[in-house]
Amino acid sequence: MTHFQRIGIVGAGAWGTALANAIASKNRPVVLYARDPAAAVEMKKSRTNAARLPGVALNPEITPTNSLGEAADADAVLLAVPTQSLREISRELAPMIRNALPVVACAKGIERGSRKFVTEIIRETIPLAQPAILSGPSFAADVGRGLPTAVTLAASDEHLAADLAEALSSQTFRLYHSTDIRGVEIGGAAKNVLAIAAGIVLGRGLGASAQAALITRGFAELSRLGRAYSVKPETMMGLSGLGDLILTCSSPQSRNYAFGFAIGRGQKPADQSHMPLVEGFFTAPVLADIAREKKVEMPIVSAVQAVLTGRVNVDTAISGLLSRPLKSES
Repeated sequence: MTHFQRIGIVGAGAWGTALANAIASKNRPVVLYARDPAAAVEMKKSRTNAARLPGVALNPEITPTNSLGEAADADAVLLAVPTQSLREISRELAPMIRNALPVVACAKGIERGSRKFVTEIIRETIPLAQPAILSGPSFAADVGRGLPTAVTLAASDEHLAADLAEALSSQTFRLYHSTDIRGVEIGGAAKNVLAIAAGIVLGRGLGASAQAALITRGFAELSRLGRAYSVKPETMMGLSGLGDLILTCSSPQSRNYAFGFAIGRGQKPADQSHMPLVEGFFTAPVLADIAREKKVEMPIVSAVQAVLTGRVNVDTAISGLLSRPLKSES
């Protein structure tokens, strides 16, 4: 039997609440931390999170709380907060974390400014923790309602990754384990930027064939970046790579896709600092910089960055991509 019996989740948004429901479905106690005291009280009273995940009842094993220490008093802690907020909450959490406690990032992105991946942020801010990451093709509404979903859990220690995957899995929420942390992080970060591109393509009315081409060539970019970091090819082909890319680039449930779709329809990519859940907005410039530094060809990512910063308009970006020289697909 796994020794991860009590799970703490920091972040009571849609994703944190969905994860809590999935994990608690195996009769495993889950403490769900909400920064807003009123939100915690309301969840305790109504046994729902109507503001973030409407129509989904909280499993009886979930204990909502406004106490960060209560969430930290667990056998493993999941951080279900946006990437750009991860450093702040990790610093608050650090004094409460005991030695070797697994702390699992559940966000997909790269920190602006530092250009750190999520487990690097955890390693810097919570030195006692064992960092891990959970990522893959998953929408909060599906996971929260118990619809079949499969994702990846990566940690540097294979036994830890396997134990966590077993502990957090349920009948309908399946976790496959890996030690390729950086590969999982790259897949989660890059697909958000590519999802913005896919949304733009569909919003511009360019059709399903263009969408398929965009996803395929986007995967080629993701794979090239992975090779620059010496990640495992099977990670790029797996759930946290290709799987997440396909889902996020093909559904309006994706905030990144929906954001790109609105841009394709003519809305201006105004400052979205008030929308931290559109992770691709923040990741695009960082990813483009990393690609240039590592001399990795990522034209779609570069085009998205150019559109988001206002350097080119959508039609110019699309024209630039279509006029690139033809070459061997390999």
